This record gives sequence, structure tokens and C-alpha cells, in this order.
Amino acid sequence: MNKYIAIKRLIYSYLLYTVSIYTSNGKFQSIETREFPLYKGRDNSRVLYISGVALRLAKSHNQIIMEIASGIASHLSAIRGDVFSVRIVPPGWIYLELTHSLLATWLQSLVVTNVRGYGEMGTRKVTIQNSSRLFAIQYAHARCYSLALLAHREGLIQLREPMPYISENSTLHHLVSTEQIPWLNDEQKLRLSHPAEGRLIAELVQVTDNLECPDLCGAVNWEKVALDLSQAFEAFWCQCRIWGKVKISSPELAQARLGLVIATQSVLKCLLVDKLGAFAPLEL
Repeated sequence: MNKYIAIKRLIYSYLLYTVSIYTSNGKFQSIETREFPLYKGRDNSRVLYISGVALRLAKSHNQIIMEIASGIASHLSAIRGDVFSVRIVPPGWIYLELTHSLLATWLQSLVVTNVRGYGEMGTRKVTIQNSSRLFAIQYAHARCYSLALLAHREGLIQLREPMPYISENSTLHHLVSTEQIPWLNDEQKLRLSHPAEGRLIAELVQVTDNLECPDLCGAVNWEKVALDLSQAFEAFWCQCRIWGKVKISSPELAQARLGLVIATQSVLKCLLVDKLGAFAPLEL
């Protein structure tokens, strides 16, 4: 995951490699664009991507779709079974469900990386149409920041010491955990199993896909994207406690939830500053 923040880009890289088994003339390099769409499933209880690459290859090669899908799926399972589980759904869709260990690695990357916008769209700022929406986004960012600092002061997590206040847009205000977050339990499953946690993770995956793959996603309504993420965070904060009983009886769960808070702060900051051209306030 060091090379990729967007999970979609990671999966595309494996699909490109696998497609090279069927052709060596570079004809299918267009998989990096919309010619081979890769869809993210809407089930928030898991992170699932759906590829129709086998259907497209079958049309070009006059082969049976399921045979091509089976060949691609077998190769993907062989080379990266630790990244996703693979299954085929008629007439030839390839379903790639991320493993919990990969999700843990990805989440950890968000808490140690200053997420930024990519590509051409990163240079263009959006004019905010609704001030109340902007306030909701800024409020969620400020809440994330204050929660993480409180946890740091109480010794629940360890952050790199926050830098002195300089400006709202300073990249120095990205919170970074100095320790590995205990994302996985003893069974190597994500501790974050509550529906509100799943929704927030799904939003984070979608946002980072949009940020790093603008050429794959087309026009993006960044105001709506940021608002959806802030609303997912608010639902998470209302339904998933960190302090009180959780902190005492399940400190690892509390730490995992705080890791999700830090990841959300990083992504919200990127959206506010890089995409919306707004302040990312530390408090309101």
C-alpha cells in the first residue's frame, strides 16, 4: 500500500498485470481509463469491487466469457490472495472483496500519510454553493481533531506532538499516530464491525478513490463528497462510543475507533483545503 492510497488504483494494477496474460501487444492498456470500468459495491459491511474486464475481453477475442473470467480469477487468487478474495458471478463479472488485513494496512496508511488531491483536478477549487454544508464539513473536521488530541492527552493513543498554531491550511496540522493502531482482533478480523463504522470506512474508500483516480471517476461533486463523509462521521460519532465503558473494557476497540477518527480528519482536511479551497479549522 506504500505506492497507492486509492484502493481502486491498487486493484487496477493487478487487473492490468493479469490482462497481460491474454495479450502482449498493449492493446488493453486502456483498462486504466473508462474502457474497463471498475465498480465499488454499495454494501457497507465489506469493501467489494466488481470488474467487467472478462466481458470486454471475450468480445475482443471471441472466447467464452466464463472461461476468461475463471482464468483471470485464478491468477488473481494465486498472486494476491492476501489482498482480496475472488469469485465469479454470471455472466462473467469478477468480484474482488478486500481482506481484513489489507483494509487494516490501508487504514493505517491514512493515519500516517498526509492525504492530498491528485491530478489536474487538484489545482481547481470548487465554489461552495451552500454555507451550511461548508460549516457541517468544517465542524466534522474540527471534531475529529479535538477528539484525537483529547485521546492523546489521556494516553489512549500517542500522536506526534501537534505543531504550534500557524494557519488553518498548514499541512503541519495533519495528525499522525506514532504507533500501530490495533485494527485487527485475535482472529485477524477488523474490530470495526458496527454498521456506522462500515459506512464511514466505505466513504473513506470512495473519497480516496475519487481523489487519486480523477481520470477514472469523471466529474466529481467535491462539495457533496465532503458532506457525505462528514455525515458518515457524525453518524459514527453518535453510535460508536470511545470513552466510558469502551475505553475501560475494550481499549483496543477505542483505539481502533480513534484511528478511524484520525483517518477521517486527514481526508476531510484534504477535501476542505485541496478541493473546496476552504479552511480546515481546528476548533469552532
